[in-house]
Amino acid sequence: MIKNSLIVRKIIKYSKLYLILKSIGILLCILSPSFPGTMLVGTCNAESISSADLTELSIRDLMEIEITTGSKKSQKLANTAAAAFVITQDDIRRSGVTSIAEALRMVPGLQVARIDANKWAISSRGFNGRYANKLLVLMDGRSVYTPLFSGVFWDIQDTPLEDIDRIEVIRGPGAALWGANAVNGVINIITKSAHDTKGGLVSAGAGKEERGFGTFRYGDSIDEKASYRFFGKYFDRNESKLASGHNAADDWDIYTLGFRTDWNPTAMDSVMFQGNHYRADESQFFSFQSLTSPYSFPVNEETKTDGVNFLYKWNRLFSDKSDMTLQLYYDRARIHQTVLSETRDTYDFDFQHRFSPWEKHELIWGLGYRITSDNTKSSYMISFYPKSRTDDLLSTFVQDDITIVEDKLRLTLGAKFEYNDYSGFEFQPNIRALWTPNKQNSIWASFSRSVRTPSRAEHDARLNIFVIPPDYPPNISGFPMVLSNIPNDDYKSEILYAYEIGYRKQISESIATDITAFYNEYNDLRSYTIDYASIFLELSPFPPHLVVPAAMTNDINGHTYGIEVSAEWNPVLWWKIKPAYSFLHMNLSGSPDGSDSGTFDTAVPRHQFSLRSSMDLPMDMEFDLWLRSVDDLPVVNIDGYCTMDARLGWKPNKNIELSLVGQNIFDNQHPEFKEEVLNLDRTEVERTFYFKVTWRF
Repeated sequence: MIKNSLIVRKIIKYSKLYLILKSIGILLCILSPSFPGTMLVGTCNAESISSADLTELSIRDLMEIEITTGSKKSQKLANTAAAAFVITQDDIRRSGVTSIAEALRMVPGLQVARIDANKWAISSRGFNGRYANKLLVLMDGRSVYTPLFSGVFWDIQDTPLEDIDRIEVIRGPGAALWGANAVNGVINIITKSAHDTKGGLVSAGAGKEERGFGTFRYGDSIDEKASYRFFGKYFDRNESKLASGHNAADDWDIYTLGFRTDWNPTAMDSVMFQGNHYRADESQFFSFQSLTSPYSFPVNEETKTDGVNFLYKWNRLFSDKSDMTLQLYYDRARIHQTVLSETRDTYDFDFQHRFSPWEKHELIWGLGYRITSDNTKSSYMISFYPKSRTDDLLSTFVQDDITIVEDKLRLTLGAKFEYNDYSGFEFQPNIRALWTPNKQNSIWASFSRSVRTPSRAEHDARLNIFVIPPDYPPNISGFPMVLSNIPNDDYKSEILYAYEIGYRKQISESIATDITAFYNEYNDLRSYTIDYASIFLELSPFPPHLVVPAAMTNDINGHTYGIEVSAEWNPVLWWKIKPAYSFLHMNLSGSPDGSDSGTFDTAVPRHQFSLRSSMDLPMDMEFDLWLRSVDDLPVVNIDGYCTMDARLGWKPNKNIELSLVGQNIFDNQHPEFKEEVLNLDRTEVERTFYFKVTWRF
């Protein structure tokens, strides 16, 4: 695990701040309001706006985007009593990103860091790491969270970026609707309907780090009520660099195949069925622990991951005030690597019903049942007992949306009730209020209780962290000494009490802003306490060795608070500017016996700043810049960094789009994070360029 050490670093170097100011100044100087062009404001209303011309929408239209993640019903972004943010299809296209993980850097309050060429650390409002466990991620409503460590394998969350309609992000608790583990945020990746992707699309590109990538998609109508599409996607990413300049042996390639059908058998019914298959090959280089000399040796392995999933969703509209949704999905995921292999099958059932039992009340309730089973193959470093396990999760929720004053004041009361095989019954209530004094202003506040339930690893896994050779200080026993994380059958759920307040304002036709402040109180967080008094001799595996147990307990408590700001400004019709800033302070402490809390305190940046600029140039050209500044991460010895991405796009005709993208163009390479479990060498993100062509037919 990461060593609990605090290293004092400078917040942000003056030279980097100067580069930020200089870049903004250059943009303001070289442009003039008389420049011709059309304003591009992306949007992705789930119904009527998704197929509209994105170039014809204003900032006011953006506030009218309808999202579903915040309340499990279609609701305008401006009227959502939560810290909601939407990444549109146009945002994705113009950013130049090549993965979903990279696109999430746009969201204020999210911490997104690349560990190496194929791994990310992504969290919301703190507690970041490769195995971050307080963020629920959905793909079209299908959970991609794994009970193995209560987190997400970001390297296998892949779909054609051109098929993503929008990414809805709720920062803060969503457990009252979505259940345990939606503690600090919910991400819902929503793809386009097959009705909106008729015709063909081919995209391909290559570059310095993106050695080659391509997507093929074709869709058409089955009849006047049904449509389909199928796709294939592949990419091959080059290995990253170590600080020394040597290759990190972490190259990565993955292919994904899939289909989707949408059918409207009647005016009141809609049915969606989709499926995906993927396979990834990833390299990694790490130190494998051993009980015999040399006790630690390097391993360069090829990790293989594959899976398949199917999702069925039926929506029935009874009236404008009543509807129901039934969702079923199956997911199989397999991972094969030296330290651990796992095969997991998940079956999920979800039902919800919306209706108005009384005047000024809109009630949503639902039922859910999930069964997940795994089969693990362990190693000396990580072992599970039992090797196979099947777990059930039963849940129900209810939410009442109450109109206190028509078009002015709304109160939302809700709660989720769950039963799981690790911690038993969990209760997660929520209360939200929204006040809209006029169409330009909205103020909201909320209180929530959320839990993060124990994972399979915390309950059943033993992790041998490192081996101290015999007669090597402080080991003078003559036996190898192993520091081991020991599973805990009595590990409890982690608890969050969250307080939030937010303000949205449409300042003018060209300026809009969104501000959120929060205070989070955490209890019973995960901690590790080394118990020297319980050292014991273990005879198997051979040779005999001493074990120093590190007990996994719930001894960390504390609080966090912060602020998240985003805005959009159209100074002229052909120029769009999107600044964002977030501040996070964490104050957590362990028990008096020495529980580890330092990792949580400083593994996330206090300050993050982002500035995106999108310009429409003559002759159907586009120019996009994305400036980001991220604060220090002292506990993993990462300095703050500032980077710039740039994209130049050209549409020679309505069917062809060419783009040249440069990423991290400020410096040659920089580190962003470090793996917290395996002893991986710290890799660095390099400067890169790639070229892409997209053909629609």
